[in-house]
Amino acid sequence: MPSMKTGILFVCLGNICRSPAAEEIFRTLTQRHGVADRFEIDSAGTYAGHTGDLPDRRMRRAAAGRGYELTHRARPLRESDFERFDRIIVMDDYNYESVHRMAPTRELARKIYRMVEFCRHSPQWSHVPDPYYEGHEGFELVLDLLEDGCQGLLDDLMEAPKR
Repeated sequence: MPSMKTGILFVCLGNICRSPAAEEIFRTLTQRHGVADRFEIDSAGTYAGHTGDLPDRRMRRAAAGRGYELTHRARPLRESDFERFDRIIVMDDYNYESVHRMAPTRELARKIYRMVEFCRHSPQWSHVPDPYYEGHEGFELVLDLLEDGCQGLLDDLMEAPKR
């Protein structure tokens, strides 16, 4: 009997900067480690105003500089995501609170984690900052944090006992 995939959903505010970048970074890491078939990876936003949009062009450009192609189309977080995904990874406290309020049950809310919980090399950061109103350096910082956090998340998932 084939094992079920582990569902990972990355969430930020508009689903146009941080979460689609995290989605692609994590997907790339799973491919490099030969475990892509074990995961279902997606991203969403707590705000639906960008639904259907590609990621912010500045994030696409910064990510492309590191070899990531961001093609995700923004979508809002849905209540069904709490059943579909095993872990919901949020970027900051505002996202954490918003996603918690949407959780259908307290048990399903236990699937919510902060991205920085998985960062191994960036302990000074309490959140992944929103680069939307920042210059190029803001996007590079976010990518640094996401690469660190995604590697930590993958390490954590690979060490976790099978359910």
